[in-house]
Amino acid sequence: MSELPSSVLFACTLNSVRSPMAEALAKRYYGRRAYFDSAGVRAGDLDGFTVSVLDEVGVDIHRHTVKTLDEIDPSEFELIITLSPEAHHAALELTRDAATQVEYWPTPDPSVIEDDRTRRLEAYRQVRDMLGQRMRQRFGASGAVEV
Repeated sequence: MSELPSSVLFACTLNSVRSPMAEALAKRYYGRRAYFDSAGVRAGDLDGFTVSVLDEVGVDIHRHTVKTLDEIDPSEFELIITLSPEAHHAALELTRDAATQVEYWPTPDPSVIEDDRTRRLEAYRQVRDMLGQRMRQRFGASGAVEV
């Protein structure tokens, strides 16, 4: 466990599932103790299952705006946490000349599950819970209501 950085960017492939989920959970857990944002290598659309599983725990991301790494200045962030291999490679390239640290948190993409709604939702819940647990391991207890 280490200290919470002042600014954290979560990055994944499309900024539609994992990275907006991580951003929303970090804001819920750590509030104004740090600045959190998210971006993708490419632009996608916010995934409805992501919205649903966060709604279940009282986290609202209906107004999330999808962004790409091209729209981000890496020097604005102390830490970039990448959640997909593609995002990790892009972030390393983006931060070559920046003091920004990059960490890779391998996170499965629940959107690849092609099954019934119940099994798909369970895959999204597992990612949500895994990200929350990883944040608590990395940054410590938040003091906020845990989901």
